[in-house]
Amino acid sequence: MSQTITPPPIPSTLSPKKGQFTPINEEGNVIGEFVQETLAMTKRLFIQLQRRPSTLIAGIIQPFMWLILFGALFYNAPQGLFGNDMNYAQFLAPGIIVFTAFSGALNAGLPVMFDREFGFLNRLLVAPLSSRYSIVAASTLYIIALSFIQTAVIVAASAFLGAGLPNLVGLSAIALIVFLIVLGVTGLSLGLAFALPGHIELIAVIFVTNLPLLFASTALAPLSFMAKWLQMVASLNPLTYAIEPIRYIYLEGSWSLSSIVLETPWGPISVAGVLAILLAFDGLILLTIQPLLRRRFA
Repeated sequence: MSQTITPPPIPSTLSPKKGQFTPINEEGNVIGEFVQETLAMTKRLFIQLQRRPSTLIAGIIQPFMWLILFGALFYNAPQGLFGNDMNYAQFLAPGIIVFTAFSGALNAGLPVMFDREFGFLNRLLVAPLSSRYSIVAASTLYIIALSFIQTAVIVAASAFLGAGLPNLVGLSAIALIVFLIVLGVTGLSLGLAFALPGHIELIAVIFVTNLPLLFASTALAPLSFMAKWLQMVASLNPLTYAIEPIRYIYLEGSWSLSSIVLETPWGPISVAGVLAILLAFDGLILLTIQPLLRRRFA
């Protein structure tokens, strides 16, 4: 015959009282876990880069070759062709800075796409992550860090080749502009990585858009050299709005947010206007890719 043993009641002096314990700040824990997950996945990407550094090496050598070859191509151009007291190295350096950052950001979706095809992304999606958006944040941080490394090398190389070197405030402004253009293009590339069926299609999109956006910008020639229809296209190209303020910073030691840096067919645009346009571009891209990320992370 079984017998039920009833535990003695807990004395009231030992039982927890209402309000005795402070609740854990769950929001703070979620933010901390999100940061930890993002840093861990960013570290994984840098470990991959350390094992295969060819991507970084090629990303540094290619713009350096562009600076040398294009600088030599227009070495004997008439003085003043690109502006008062401006040689082609000074004109070209901002375009190479922005285009290199743009190219790296456009390739941001490839690691995610390969993770999709090899099944690693599915493992991440079923892992107990506090937020799956840490996957996107890690890729963004990784690409921004690489872009800053490449930008620093190009700025140093262009200074050696005669383009000069902006002051500390100018360098900070260049870093901000590179950050804004990289943020938007990286978001676009990551959205394509989740939307397209495979890496072949993503590489095709990269090849189709890379060089046309370069030639349809002011990276290699000013707007005044272009046909009217191409001037309209270049004035809609976000690369132009990143190149022109950097070029102005290179040429003008004293500049402000109200300085006019670009004359478009619909009017002049200042440094502040350019920054606002780049911010709007980033916001549009981030809003556009939200449905893709939600559907993939659901």
